[in-house]
Amino acid sequence: MADIIQLLPDNVANQIAAGEVVQRPASAVKELIENAIDAKATKINLIIKDAGKTLIQVVDNGIGMSSTDARLCFERHATSKIKNAADLFNLNTKGFRGEALASIAAIAHVELKTKQEHETIGTKIIIKGNKVVSQEPVSINTGTTLLVKNLFYNIPARRNFLKSDTVELRHIIDEFHRIVLAHQDISFSFHHNGSELFQLEASNLRQRIVAVFGSKINEKLVPITEDTDLIKINGFIGKPNFAKKKRGEQFFFVNNRFIKNSYLHHAIMSAYEGLLVPKAIPSYFLFLNVDPKTIDINIHPTKTEIKFEDEHSIYAILRAAVKHSLGQYSVIPSLDFDKDPSLDLPYEYKEKEIAAPTISIDRNFNPFEQKNTASNNASSKGNYNSFQQKPMPTWEALYNPTESDNFENNLFEEETKQKPLFESDEAKTKTFQIAKKYIASPFQNGLLIIHQNRAHQRILFEQYLQLKHQNTAIQQLLFPQEFQFNKPEIALLKLMNTDLEDIGFQFTITDETMVITGVPSFLESKNITTLIQNLLAEIQENTPNNQNISIELIAKSMAKSLAIQTGELLNNKEQEHLINKLFSCSDPSFSPDGKAIIHKENLAYLNTKFN
Repeated sequence: MADIIQLLPDNVANQIAAGEVVQRPASAVKELIENAIDAKATKINLIIKDAGKTLIQVVDNGIGMSSTDARLCFERHATSKIKNAADLFNLNTKGFRGEALASIAAIAHVELKTKQEHETIGTKIIIKGNKVVSQEPVSINTGTTLLVKNLFYNIPARRNFLKSDTVELRHIIDEFHRIVLAHQDISFSFHHNGSELFQLEASNLRQRIVAVFGSKINEKLVPITEDTDLIKINGFIGKPNFAKKKRGEQFFFVNNRFIKNSYLHHAIMSAYEGLLVPKAIPSYFLFLNVDPKTIDINIHPTKTEIKFEDEHSIYAILRAAVKHSLGQYSVIPSLDFDKDPSLDLPYEYKEKEIAAPTISIDRNFNPFEQKNTASNNASSKGNYNSFQQKPMPTWEALYNPTESDNFENNLFEEETKQKPLFESDEAKTKTFQIAKKYIASPFQNGLLIIHQNRAHQRILFEQYLQLKHQNTAIQQLLFPQEFQFNKPEIALLKLMNTDLEDIGFQFTITDETMVITGVPSFLESKNITTLIQNLLAEIQENTPNNQNISIELIAKSMAKSLAIQTGELLNNKEQEHLINKLFSCSDPSFSPDGKAIIHKENLAYLNTKFN
């Protein structure tokens, strides 16, 4: 039998490796910026076009490379970070596998310009599909400039799997956040399609967080510091009352490398136990410093997962540190027994003397004395003659028909009438609520069970879709509401500008704020904050495959925010009104998310349960 095992060609092997390292444009951005950081750059500029599909350019002022290194860096497993296997357990740099540039060059057009400080001229290399097209000298400042064009040009299937520009840009911004938060001593700039998204100067951690997420986050931060022999923890956690029902501001860094760890996240959540509303997630920006020999970071191609040598101890230390910070900065209410009680007194009462309480006693009062007349009451009670007490009924009155009315008037002021055991057919209810979540309604052949939240979502969704074609009544806010957002969120709001105005919102948007001056008449002002937050979260997670935000997505988000929630008690009229509105919809069977609203139990099936 002929031999069937053969070595893969280099170009095929590189494309396979690229599938692990470069999953989308954000992966390439991450690898290129991390290389610039390892090159000791103090200033890094990121320029992208079409969410990285057309162009990714990273410019740094690092140490640069020689002409030989510039050519060799595109070979697989070529790295300056490690020399033997033991170095894998003592890593303090970002990239070390030597696969990033080789993988990127295998699936894109790459142009590299680099120069070292002591050289007078640099090197320029152009590579297409892992083949070197040219290498020539070039005039360039000290550092490295790397351009990646037409990502996945030779793998059309991979390119077709990329999402819309809005989604891919969000992934790039997420990677950018993780890098800039870990390296506050480096200046960063970020431009997309000619527009500046970020301009970050070297600063401390708190200033960097505020620069990235907006000035409003400053009031939410609680510092945390813990130093032990096993681990050092520093950073910030968010106050419980600012926790959101979505992820997005949760960051773990181990030795300045961003990681994902559900076990450590659980430690944070357990420390907040009893302080958060259901399903809320607090913000945190935590830096863990451990001995590199006690962790293994070489277990995943993206290096976002780490194995700890003593994970259980780190869990306990982290949980205790978070609890300590929440208590230390008065986030958790506490009693202070050493506090001077005079500090809580109003100023005008501090100098007043406290008068001793007086007690008045009626020494003539006898509770066992019979009082048959008003005069006796007046003579015996003294100061209590203003009250008329009803005489207690005697046992004879209970059995004397002539005194029954008198007994009823004396003993009871009001007696509720007992309802009949069986009501008439006209008084029977047509619906009833189950567990404050479902509405059950009988029909000719069985029982309908309706999910009240999804039903209301469908009703509101179809109503809001019609608002774009109607003149929606607008209510002006007496006090305009101002919201602060970071630049990516402002960019999303600008994409929704026209659609929000069509359904009745009036607002102005600046670089970091959105000021709402008018809302649709059906919307209560107390719901605006929840609506805007949920709207942004919904769009960030479910942006359609085009750059324009559709009115359907906005209507769906509004419906989910304003619909009747599980746990709300509805009376019979509200239940019947909800059902009538539902069956007047064009598609009453499914919610805007495509989830079932109605479940039918046939009478024949019910009969089988009682055979």
